Amino acid sequence: MKQGRTIQEVAREILRQKDAKQDYSVRTTNMRMENSGGTPILRLLNNEGIDRVEPLDIQETAHRQLGAYLNIPQKYYEKMLAENVDLLTENVNSWLQKEPEFRLLRTMDGRARAFLSNRYRRIDNLDIANITLPIIQEMPGAYFESCQITPDYLYIKVVNPRLTAEVVPGDVVQVGVSISNSETGLGAVNIQPLIYRLVCSNGMVVNDAKAGTRRTHIGRINARDENFFLYSQETRAADDHAFVMKVRDTVRAAVDEARFAQVVDKMRESTQLHLNTADLPGVVKLASTSFGITEAESGGVLQHLIEGADYTVYGLANAVTRYSQDVESYDRASKLEEIGYSVMTMSPQLLRRLNEVGSMAA
Repeated sequence: MKQGRTIQEVAREILRQKDAKQDYSVRTTNMRMENSGGTPILRLLNNEGIDRVEPLDIQETAHRQLGAYLNIPQKYYEKMLAENVDLLTENVNSWLQKEPEFRLLRTMDGRARAFLSNRYRRIDNLDIANITLPIIQEMPGAYFESCQITPDYLYIKVVNPRLTAEVVPGDVVQVGVSISNSETGLGAVNIQPLIYRLVCSNGMVVNDAKAGTRRTHIGRINARDENFFLYSQETRAADDHAFVMKVRDTVRAAVDEARFAQVVDKMRESTQLHLNTADLPGVVKLASTSFGITEAESGGVLQHLIEGADYTVYGLANAVTRYSQDVESYDRASKLEEIGYSVMTMSPQLLRRLNEVGSMAA
């Protein structure tokens, strides 16, 4: 499992960000992008054209969301951003004026970090921490194996050694829970069981809809007559009692003994599903294409598969989760931990296709 920060470091950053964040509902006609020395900035104006806040730098996620909202093709948006900022500002400003609409702009540290629907339901990292950390503290022996807070996500990954099993002799796994949230509209609140493999410190997130819970950030439309207003604590909806109870129950259920036994059974079954070794590069390439692993990542997965010398579906899944420790991005590493479980539970039809690749090479 890729290492991030300690839970103490993440907690301090969550608290720092609490005071550094501001959310605004603003009419698109009162927004303007400008070129500031070759870098686009975003201005929020009143009806007289006066800045309501200091001009904002724009994070990558907000750029992508702004382009998507305005139906500007992503590659063209990125080309303008890199090569012709004046053309980008002209395009953006023209389309912002076309159909006036209220949007939610999330800012932090003087940067626009997300451009979202006015129905976006704010469930912030502090909310998730306040709900989940007390439950984790109630688990005897549980410890935080890896935590991180990135520009787009919060991750809390906990291992509970109370539940331990052997997949094969000497290959010990323990149960845990993976908690993630995005404040910038890139994902729902996700709580999923986590399997921690002691032999190589691999983590595998059980991305089965039946095994966890997710809560989307969708709520009621925030209607206002003003062209601009600052969201206050009173407008936040993350204290929904039903949601809080659901999160608590799911964190507890993630380390349920019966559920853990079911996942371990799937792991044991995958150790009996063999890969055709006549063309391992071809097998890994097709598996990578099937599960959204990039061509560059595929090479790393193949290397770990060969080094592990376990040419089963279980070995391939472990090669994916082992490779996740090598990537620079914590966000991508966490996604690869989910992909590892998808590989391990691949359909019989896909396994046949993989082995047909090896048969053709033979």
